[in-house]
Amino acid sequence: MQNASHVRSLIRLGRWSSHTSGLADQHVQGNVVILPESLAVDFLRYCQRNPKPCPLLAVSEPGDRLLPTLGPDINICSDLPRYRVWRHGELIDEPTDITSLWREGLVSFVIGCSFSFEQALMVAGLSLRHVEQGRNVAMYRTNIPTEPAGLFSGPLVVSMRPMKAADAIRAVQVTSRFPSVHGAPVHIGDPSQIGIHDLSRPDYGDAVDVLPDELPVFWACGVTPQAAIQQARPAFCITHAPGAMLITDLLNHQLAIF
Repeated sequence: MQNASHVRSLIRLGRWSSHTSGLADQHVQGNVVILPESLAVDFLRYCQRNPKPCPLLAVSEPGDRLLPTLGPDINICSDLPRYRVWRHGELIDEPTDITSLWREGLVSFVIGCSFSFEQALMVAGLSLRHVEQGRNVAMYRTNIPTEPAGLFSGPLVVSMRPMKAADAIRAVQVTSRFPSVHGAPVHIGDPSQIGIHDLSRPDYGDAVDVLPDELPVFWACGVTPQAAIQQARPAFCITHAPGAMLITDLLNHQLAIF
């Protein structure tokens, strides 16, 4: 399934509710945070202060379900495979459609996702184990604090892909071209140095093996705002479910800076 509009139509019809890794892999995918307008300015500042985990692709007008800069037919209420609904920082539901929850004044933020640079890595000849195995990428909370803004603060969340040393160097070169979808890795090697003690138990997503001749390579992850939301405990908030992204009409190569 490589056509973005077709994949979104399947999602809208409830025919796909799983992760989007490997789907429409030439198209930009985005993490989503939806907040009341009263919190939108603080969250915008949080993203601006933390551009590695929270690179903004689009921000909606208050109450507008559409995101025309990302695709003319995108409806934020129906076009993600799965959402998360939060009340006072507690996860209360994971629906596949949020039309019934929509209210005036909600603001949608779409944040760059590492799934978008995965196509560039594969074109460069680098293998990605979670894609080969049909799994969601492994994601971990770290001991690295993000820069706070208003109510929002919390730890950096990272995604991990195991690679041989030469491939890790090439991955740095490739992903540095894409700062709007997290850019270069934030850490390579010993996970304990960033507060991760067991790679077999990710906080989000699916574990994959790291072979003896491989290094774990960590990128900033767009799930970071969900950690901040858990700490901020807003009365109401909606996010994407980890790995279940918004697939846009933008093409990955359009985001390359060189």
